[in-house]
This record gives sequence, structure tokens and C-alpha cells, in this order.
Amino acid sequence: MPITHPDSPGFASAAEQTVWEHLSAQLPEDAVLIAGQRVTRDGADVEADLLVLWPGIGMAVIEVKGGRVSLREGRWYQADRSGERELKKSPIAQAQTAKHHLIAYLNNAASTPIGRAVHLVVLPYTELPETWDPPEAPRAITLDSTDLPHLTDRIVHALNAQTRLGYAPLDALQCAYAVKLLRRTHRAIENHQLLAREIADEGNALTREQERAMALLRFQDRAQIIGGAGSGKTHLAMIKARNLTRRGARTALLCYSRGLARHFQLLTSTWPVEERPAYVGLFHDLPVLWGAGTEADFGGTAVTYYEEHLPRRLAELAAVQDPSELFDAIVVDEAQDFADIWWDALQPCLRDPERGVLFVFTDEHQTVFDREGRAPITLNPFPLDDNLRSTRTIARTFAPLTPLEQNARMEKGTPVRYVASTAPEAVAAADDVVETLMDEGWAPGDIALLTTRSRHPEQKERIEHFGYDGYWDEFFAATDVFYGHVLNFKGLERPVVVLAVNGFGSAERAPQLLYVGLSRARSLLVVVGDGAEIWDAGGGVVWERISGG
Repeated sequence: MPITHPDSPGFASAAEQTVWEHLSAQLPEDAVLIAGQRVTRDGADVEADLLVLWPGIGMAVIEVKGGRVSLREGRWYQADRSGERELKKSPIAQAQTAKHHLIAYLNNAASTPIGRAVHLVVLPYTELPETWDPPEAPRAITLDSTDLPHLTDRIVHALNAQTRLGYAPLDALQCAYAVKLLRRTHRAIENHQLLAREIADEGNALTREQERAMALLRFQDRAQIIGGAGSGKTHLAMIKARNLTRRGARTALLCYSRGLARHFQLLTSTWPVEERPAYVGLFHDLPVLWGAGTEADFGGTAVTYYEEHLPRRLAELAAVQDPSELFDAIVVDEAQDFADIWWDALQPCLRDPERGVLFVFTDEHQTVFDREGRAPITLNPFPLDDNLRSTRTIARTFAPLTPLEQNARMEKGTPVRYVASTAPEAVAAADDVVETLMDEGWAPGDIALLTTRSRHPEQKERIEHFGYDGYWDEFFAATDVFYGHVLNFKGLERPVVVLAVNGFGSAERAPQLLYVGLSRARSLLVVVGDGAEIWDAGGGVVWERISGG
């Protein structure tokens, strides 16, 4: 019997369960069988009904369709006791799309690409005619009820055909790596589904207040919303992008941080298709999507590529794009990260560069990158005064660093903890704190260890091993301690944050870096570092509130 995930799947149909049971009985013990594997990539959310990962053989993505299925004049139909209906999508196309997204996701994180991989459709309650041979659904990959006793043979046959194309079979290490990566990705999607339901809960008073604040600006075409950490800027940015899309505007939702972009992609994938923005993700990925070329194609330095080349190319590409590809509205979160040249590049992406809708959400005190920029908005900014994330104790600690005085809305919470350490030893001391917290009963997935200067060795290793998408999906899966840097954690949070103050690099940026690090925790904040360095960065009041002095 193969390894199965999950142990007891909740099947969407009896047909899926039937195919699962046949595969469970036929696959060997080193194979892996996964039900309902989902992956979100490039803003698209796809699901494989069943996924087979078979060392020595390959990967098979299986779409299951119950009832009596037929194909007439290029259209697929499904019949059951309630009658016959036309399927919106070809099951072959569904399986193929899921396969492409899964391969791309895994290959983005793997040093060795997935080799043999096929997509199959299984129709467990249909017997196809002997004359079946449509070009879009060849019999080799379209299996019916007569194939159920021999599903593994059919999978092997389809995968062996890949050998002639030069594709290598899946090996055991690749299989184990893929399972680990895919299951954390699946968990990240599930967590965002829960978050979406929580946000939609009519009893969520804070969310209702935020939406009322956004409603005040519904007649504005351009607005800048400013607020301190925890004021709900990110949630409001998503509300605005969703509302604009719902009203028919072709909308882009942009940011600079990879982690925040992944959060946007995962959460928007839970929305109805008609409410999902046309583009969701990194500012720098938009010009690449339009054909700007990758960093490897550029030939210059990485800094020049991202800071200058891509913004210039975005403006040039926008000028020659079909108007249907441009946007009616652009929403930018963490806008303080954007340089002037980036704003110059974004305006041509609007169908109406002068009057197109532009909403930016910003906190000038989180300007931690060495660049300056100002959004092309002349109206006075709209302030957000409440902190909706952190306990009052945590909010009070970083309050002197906020751009606006905040009204802390959450409960008082536990005191901030301070652990004395030199900067070079702060990371090791923070590791000890993490162990202590887990001994106290905190779940590993509740804890983030953030550094202020050099990255934690564990962070470097995980990015190298899993790639950026896999690294951030691990954060959103919330099954393990997360190791990150304050530069990449804006807009994000965890119940517990251990902040390792291991230096700042620049005295000018030190207050902003400290501010970001202190403001990421919801329930418990532990600060590890040299007291004098923290005093220099945050001032005496912040130091006293951290140290309890």
C-alpha cells in the first residue's frame, strides 16, 4: 500500500474515492498518493484531484469525473440521475493545467527538475466506446471503468512514453522533497481559506470598521492611506483591490516584498474568480510577465536590474501593450518601498495615466531601503489611527517610533521580554529563546525569529533548498519556526516574535528596522540584543519599555 496524504481524505465525490481505493490497492509501498493537492502560482489556484509520485517511474496528475461522461463535437458532457449538463472545462485541460503548475512550482525550488510527468483523466463510471480516439483526449490518457483494475499499469505505460522524449524517472529523494514542499503549500492554502472565512465573518467588528473606513474613500480616484504598523493597511489594500475588481475595473495589486506578495496571491485565490484582480504580486514581476527578461538575461548587477532596468522596461513595455492588458486601477501596499522611477513606470500601466485609479498604502517610518519616492497623489493623506494587530503592551513598546499616535484596540497582553546579548551573539541567544518558548508550550508554527542585520543561517538554507515560493509557503503553513529578516517581513505577523538585534548596518536606518521588528508580534515579543544599541536605535523610552526599566 502506498504512502497516502492525508490519511483520511474528505473526497469531493464518490468517484474520487473509488479511484483512490483502486490506486491504494495497486500502488507499491514506496509510492505516494495525494488527494486534493492544491498549488497557487502566478495568482492562479489549481487542484489535482489525485496526485501520484512514484520513485523510479514518475509523476501522474489525475482528474476524476463521475457520472457518464461523453465528448461530442469538442464539448464535454456529464450525465447522472439529475440529467445531463455540459462541463465548463475539458477535464483533459484541467489535468494538464494542474500538471504544468505543479511542475513549475516544484522546479522553481528544486536543483533537479521533475522528469517524467503525465496528466490523466479517469472516468470510473463511464465505459468509452471502442472507437474512442479524439485528438484532444487520446485513449492512453483517458481511462474508463474497464481500466480501474489496471490503473497502475496504465500510469506506467503513459509515463514510459516520456522516456522516448528523454525525461528521467522520479528518484526517491526527489519524491520525498516534492511531498514535503507540496504538503506545506497545501497547508498554506488551507490557512488562507480559514483566514478568508474569518475576515468574512459578520461578527468580525474590526474588519467591519476597516471596511467603513474604506467606504469613506469610495468616490476618490486617487488616495494615499497612511498608518503605523498593525493599523490594517494590508487588509484595506486587499479590500480596495477586491471592490474595484468587483465593479468591473481591471485592477493590479502590487507590493515590493516577496512574502507579502505571496500572501496576496494565496488570499486572493480564495475569492470568486470575478473578484480576483487581474494582476497580483511583485512590482518587479509585472515587467518580466510582459517580456522584460530575467536577471540572467540582463548581464548587469542585480541592483541595477531591479532598481533601474526593470522599472524603465516596465514603462517602455506599457507604452506598446495592447490596451486590454493595461489597468483601470492600481493598488500598492507598503508604498514607502517604491522609488520615484517606479512610480514613473507604474503610471503608463494605467489606461488613463492621468486620471486612472491609484490607491497607495504607506507607513513612512517603515522606509528601510536606501531609496526615496513619492506617489503621484496631491490630496492630503487619509490617516489610520488604530492598532488592530498587537496587544496593548506590544503596541505601547513601539509607539514612540510610529508616524501617528495609535489607539491600541487589543487586550493588554503579557509583558515584553528582554534577553541581554552582544550583537554577534544575538542569533545564538535567540535560538535558545525559541527552545525555551517551545518548552513553555508555544507551538513552533506560532514563532518567528527575525534578525536586523545578517540573515539567520537557517533562513539562508531554507531559501537555497526550497526557493522563495517554498520558503514563504513554509511561513504561511505555520507548522515550524520561521526564520526571517525584518526587511522582508513588513505586512506580516506571527503570534510570537523573537527579535534578534544583531546589528543594523546603518545608523540612519536603525530606528526603522527596530520599529518593523518590534511591531510584527501579536501576542508575545521577545527582544534579544545589546541594550546600548537598542537605546541608540529607538531612544530611551523604547528601551525602557523593552527592558522593563
